[in-house]
Formats: sequence, structure tokens, C-alpha cells
Amino acid sequence: MVRPRWQGVRPSAARRFWLGWDRVIATIAALNLAWVLFDVTYVPLRNFWLQRTLFPLPSINLAIPLPWLPDITPAYDKVKGIEPQRDTQSYIDHFRRLETAAATQGIDSQEVRQLRLEMVVRNSQLIDENPFVSSGKASTLEKLKNRLRSRAGMDSAKQAAAHLLGDDHLSEQNWEEERRFWNKSILPLAATNYWRGTDENGQAIDRSWQIDTPFQILFLLDILIRSFRLKRRYPGITWRDALLRRWIDLPLLIPFWRLLRIIPVTERLSNAGLIQLEPLRAVISRGVVAVLAIELFEVITLRILDTVQDVVRSPRLPEKIRRLCTHQSVVEEGEPELAELLRLWLPLILIQVGPALRPQLVALVGHVLRRNLEEAAIPGALRTLPGVDSAEQKLSQTLSAGLVDSLLNLSRNAGDRLGQKDPVLESLGVETADRFWEELAHKLETGAVLERSQELIAVFLEDLKRSSMSQLRLQKDVDELITELDGLNFSSEALPPKPQA
Repeated sequence: MVRPRWQGVRPSAARRFWLGWDRVIATIAALNLAWVLFDVTYVPLRNFWLQRTLFPLPSINLAIPLPWLPDITPAYDKVKGIEPQRDTQSYIDHFRRLETAAATQGIDSQEVRQLRLEMVVRNSQLIDENPFVSSGKASTLEKLKNRLRSRAGMDSAKQAAAHLLGDDHLSEQNWEEERRFWNKSILPLAATNYWRGTDENGQAIDRSWQIDTPFQILFLLDILIRSFRLKRRYPGITWRDALLRRWIDLPLLIPFWRLLRIIPVTERLSNAGLIQLEPLRAVISRGVVAVLAIELFEVITLRILDTVQDVVRSPRLPEKIRRLCTHQSVVEEGEPELAELLRLWLPLILIQVGPALRPQLVALVGHVLRRNLEEAAIPGALRTLPGVDSAEQKLSQTLSAGLVDSLLNLSRNAGDRLGQKDPVLESLGVETADRFWEELAHKLETGAVLERSQELIAVFLEDLKRSSMSQLRLQKDVDELITELDGLNFSSEALPPKPQA
């Protein structure tokens, strides 16, 4: 039973299984790539993951809190070897003790006053020692100092902290408002500071390889499976070549330059049918090909013209011409290649192609003879007599048929002779060609034509080179070429009909 056209070929069970396998691996590779992007950017964006607040315009005090994001810093800091910095962590812990004591004993108690005084001292030490330098966050301390100055309206950050935690200020302002200021504006800046350990090689601790290793093992297994499938499909291919066919998967296995994994991941997603990249690939490839085609054509044209100029200007030009006498290679039977080629093609043209054109040749020659008879052979007064036109037409047809038959018979005879191996004819032909090149080289050496010819040809080539290069530069740019290509329709059905002549 013939399968209907609207029903596609149903893939086999094995094909469906491998398609599902490829899609699963492609999805896992995409997840791995997403994790790699997160891992690479975690340290630079740690403030965002710590505060879970987005600052779209740093120059404007605009913050967008994202409380729905999970706090992953306690867990992922261990992967990157990040620990709280002792000075800033002590700064934060002391303020927490101050909060607890103020909540239980009151802000004016003796213990709380002592804690406030110690907080002012710790703030001064923080400003003097600047522990943010070790983590590359020196600017964070400047933000902290600016916020203290702005809150107290003073020029000194140390004096501002002493004023904000002093008895006079707290007696006038509500402690709850001041506590919210420190928790919202000061302590989050101190919390962004960290200390990152180093390994025995002096490199920053990074345990992300422990997460990446299972993915790499899975990718290696998939590469081996793909190579096995290729080997089974093409038994003649070697295992080395089968593995090399998957060179694009190399970034999935190396622990460095991990952002290059976007290339194999994109290739896998496209082959698995999860994403469609063909339109994008077509646009990019056409743009690249258009640019490279222009540049490549310019280079090739210039190279060819320069080579021809070098050959023409060479003082050994006659010697190179003389070498044409023996340029033909020799086949196994000792026959020149050019002579053998002529022996095959000339009989083909003279015996088979020529006689097949007899009706057209007879009509062409007959038309020419009749035009000649009308113009010269018969006077105008005799043309009025009956039978002259028909006699003229029969005469031209007879003459043209005889002439064409004679030429075709001559071509058949010549083709038969040329089709036969004639050592004497071949020897004479080769000797004539050699003699021609020899005499040409000899006359160029002895006469005054060589230098002048070289000069004229070189100038002609130079003009051709300049004009061709300038013409290429004046051509349409790449965008216009691509637009013109998009406007072309290569479908034969959509081509407009040609105008009638």
C-alpha cells in the first residue's frame, strides 16, 4: 500500500530513543551552561545575591528589592572559599549586641551607653584600617562614610558616628528610626566585605570543580556514545577520526574557558530540535560570505595580475617560452596528452556533430546564396518574368546542398584520418609546434621587440589592476548586496515572463 503524501515516515524505536537521549543531554548541557554563567559571575555579583536588591541606575538612589530570591550566599560562599571578614563581622556583631541590650534595658542604660561608646570606637577603627581593601571593595568604605556624613550633616565620618550614637542625638531622635538607618544603610555595606582563602598554589580557593565533575563525566560518556554511533553507521571510519568529529564538544570537558561551552550547547540544542537557529545562521553566514567574497576576490585578482606582471617583466621570458616546447607530459604509451586529446575530439566534431547540422547548414548557405543572387546575379527587369523566383530558389538550394555535402564529406574523410593513429602526423604536428615556440623565443632574444613589449604589457596590466580595484571599491556595499540578494527570487515558477521581441 502506498503511503499517503501527508503522512511522514515514522521514525524507528531506536531513532526515537536516541533523539530523546540527545534532547536530555542537550537540556542538561544548557543547565550546566546556566550554572557556569552563575559561577563565573558569582564573586563580582555577590553584593546582589547577598542583598537581593537591584540597582538599575547606580547614579540614582533607586533600589528594587527582590525578596522572593533565596539567600544562597551562606551555601555558595563555601564553594568559593569565602568567609566573613573578621573586622567587619565584629563590627556587625557588636551592633547586634547593642540592639539586643537596648531592647531589654533601654537606650539610656549604663551598659547600652558603654556599648554605644564601643561602637563609635569600632567605627573609627574601621575607617582607619579600611578592611575592605583585601576584597577589592575600597569604594564601599567611601559609601559608608558618605552615608554617615549625610545622616549627621557633618564633614567627618568619625564625628558623624559619634553624634548619631551620642546621648544628645538619641534623646532628640527616636532610637527605632536610628536603628533602621544602621540596619538599612550601614550594616549591609559592612556585610558585603569578605575574606577569601588561597590554596597551596596561591590561587583563590574555588571548589566549583566538585559540582562540574559529574557533568563532565556525563558529557564524556555522551561523546563516547556519539562516537560509537558514528562508528557503527560508518564502519570504515577509525575510532580516532570518530572522536575527532566531536571536537566541538571539547569545551564541555576542559575546566577553564568554560564560557566557550555556549558553542557545543547551542549546537546540541539545535541538532536536538529544541531551538531553531537556521534563520540566524543563514543571515550571519550570508553577511560573512559577502564580506569575505569581496576581499577574497580583490586579493586573488591582485595576486594574479602581479604574477603575470612578474612573468612579463622577467628577462628570462624567451627561455620560459622555449620551455613550452616540452611542457606536455607523456602518457604510458608515449603519446603527448594534447595530441591524444585532439585525436579524440576532432573526429567527434567532424564525423558526428558536423553531419547532424546538415539541415541547418543547408538552410543557412542557401539563404546566403539566394540573397547574393537577388542582389547581383539577376537583373531587376528579368525578375518580372514568371518562374524566375522558383528557379532562383531551386538553384540556391541545389548549390547550398552540394556545397554543404562536399564540406561534410571532406570533414568525414579528415575525421577518419585523424581518428586513425598516424605516427608521422603526430610527429610532424609536435615538430611544428616546437619549431614555432623556438622561433618565437629566438626572435624575441635577437630583436628589439622584447623590451618594448614587456613595457607595454606591464603598463597595460598595471592600468587593468588599478581600474579593476577601483571598480571593486565603487561597487555596492555589503548591506546593499544582501538587500539585493533578498530581493531576488530563484524560483523558476515566480520568474516574470520575458517580453516579446
